[in-house]
Amino acid sequence: MVARDAGIGYSAADMVAGMRTAVVTGAGGGLGRAIAIELAGRGYAVAVSDIDGGAAAATAALIGDAASSSVLDVREEAACRALAAAVVAEHGLLDLWVNNAGVLRTGLSWEQDEPTRASMLAINATGTINGTVAALEQMVPAGRGQVINVVSLAGIVAAPGEVTYAASKHAAMAFTLGTLFDLRRAGHREIHLSALCPDGIWTPMLEDKLDDLDAAGSFSGQLLTPEQVAREAGKLTERPRPIAIVPRWRGPVLRSFDLFPRLGLRLIPLVMWDARRKQRRYKKLIASGKWPKESG
Repeated sequence: MVARDAGIGYSAADMVAGMRTAVVTGAGGGLGRAIAIELAGRGYAVAVSDIDGGAAAATAALIGDAASSSVLDVREEAACRALAAAVVAEHGLLDLWVNNAGVLRTGLSWEQDEPTRASMLAINATGTINGTVAALEQMVPAGRGQVINVVSLAGIVAAPGEVTYAASKHAAMAFTLGTLFDLRRAGHREIHLSALCPDGIWTPMLEDKLDDLDAAGSFSGQLLTPEQVAREAGKLTERPRPIAIVPRWRGPVLRSFDLFPRLGLRLIPLVMWDARRKQRRYKKLIASGKWPKESG
């Protein structure tokens, strides 16, 4: 089902009876598109949203009758609330909201200009808050639902060269867990919030970062494909967890840098050297066409 205009209109007649409903933000490409496709494959009717309406429509077209498209700027709380309300008005229930929209800008924190910092905080942190609150406005009265916030590993560990980005993701993590605690405290046991924390993903967000020294940290592990992470998001819909780290072993390793900061300060030059080495390796693999075809 493709929206008939660039707003938030949906056709109830096009909805397959009995399908669960989901909203995915930033779904015009990359991870968001992969998540939307994964959810459709799991039986969801997916409201594909993106600030680029054409990209959102393209994703919806790939999915077919089980998808709609809309323009959404996650920085606008009213727009998020309107989208959530529209889904419920037409289909009766909002089962899932995935806050995926995000932006990455690298550089030394003291050299970034204020608009760059403000943009990351507004989209990655405030956008996640806006989407979560919009979804909960519908889910709390219904007594059920789920929100998945794409936080990334930058939300659990300091990220040299990506400091403001990491700060915005730490805010998203704190909001996700804190809100989940408040839901349980208020007795809402059938509403689930999850922070999805993947390692670096080969999406348009990283495609122009192969020569960016400040982005080396994103290449420090094994790059993931959008499809790999989307499958993990799909698993969360069946078995919700407060935090899902992809791959799971990376979380404890990286958290050690925060738990033992003096040790981290000594090791970070070596870690970043190795990350830069992997960054150059991925550049060669991608240029030769050997990745991500062999890793997908």
